Amino acid sequence: MEDDDLIPLLRKLQSIADPTKAEQQALAELRPTIKVLDAQEDIVREGDRPSIVCLILEGFACRYATVPSGRRQILSIHIPGDIPDMQGLFIKVMDHNLATLTPARVALISHDAMRKLIDSNRRIAHLLWRDSLVDAAIFRKWIVGIGRRTAYARFAHLICEFAMRMNAVGLMKAKTCAMPFTQADMADALGLSNVHVSRVLGRLRKQGLFTWQDGVLTIRNWRRLQKAAEFDPSYLQLDDIVGSDGLGSR
Repeated sequence: MEDDDLIPLLRKLQSIADPTKAEQQALAELRPTIKVLDAQEDIVREGDRPSIVCLILEGFACRYATVPSGRRQILSIHIPGDIPDMQGLFIKVMDHNLATLTPARVALISHDAMRKLIDSNRRIAHLLWRDSLVDAAIFRKWIVGIGRRTAYARFAHLICEFAMRMNAVGLMKAKTCAMPFTQADMADALGLSNVHVSRVLGRLRKQGLFTWQDGVLTIRNWRRLQKAAEFDPSYLQLDDIVGSDGLGSR
């Protein structure tokens, strides 16, 4: 893998623990296929028997499922450095879809190469396992949000979570980062209608908590946004990376 292609994954692993030089070399020896994808393009579909895992290098992706009517529920949002289909190493058939939300550049790594990496590098295996546990914690928070939070708190919580994740991998500067999603994407992630999303977004903007315009998110009042979201960042396991208020200077 080229050095530049390693950067997103290294940033992600460094948010957990610093990979050693030997571990970085082992990652560099992977020989993925690099692919450029359009927005809303499926990478893996429900029912597939995958033979690769996908590392996101640039852009954003999501896991999603559909109901018979064709309506989509976004199950998780993924940023550069994520490997959102790692579970494909251990299950035979995919039970959901993985797709891009924006134009994206991805590294497709064969299952054989990934298994060899994990088998020969115990600490990398531990880091990837820990990352999977955090991914599961995020999923639990989303379930609580859809089931028990108000639409207002749900939207604010997603913004807090996304901002912290982007900050942790160095993709937020001066509390500003890319968030090039549509309101329809947000509706599908939050389990709301487009009209409801528009109404809640207007309320949050009016209160001056953040701005989201032309695909750019800027946090205006982090503490008030945290309070609106009832957001406790501990589940992201990023205490050593970010400041005590949730968004450090990084």
